[in-house]
Amino acid sequence: MNNNKSVLIQKLVKGFTLIEVMLAMAIFAIAGTAILGTADTNLRALSKLEKTTMANWVVSNQLVEATLSQQWPPRNNKQGKVELAGIDWFWQQKVIKTTDKSMRALVMEVRLNQKDESPLAFMMTYVVKPKP
Repeated sequence: MNNNKSVLIQKLVKGFTLIEVMLAMAIFAIAGTAILGTADTNLRALSKLEKTTMANWVVSNQLVEATLSQQWPPRNNKQGKVELAGIDWFWQQKVIKTTDKSMRALVMEVRLNQKDESPLAFMMTYVVKPKP
């Protein structure tokens, strides 16, 4: 009788076949690759967002400093380097004439590398000639 029970239990208990195991491994491998790809994309986007945010802080600080200056007209193509969060940022100030002779447009650009063609961040404001 015990012999019949063990045969019956062996018939009821089945394991996974090799194909089922390989299929499960393939599904987990594909899912893992997709998750790693998404994590990599998010990390890159976060890094770019962080640099853009800091560049906007730098450009804002430089623009405030330039507008507080009493120098008229503002010096064109003034440039410099400032450190923020352990990173050197290169800024450049451009002055554009307006139709009003007592007003100038002031454009501030910030780059990570001085030779970069396009700025990482830029802002523009208008400055008015101080009254004597």
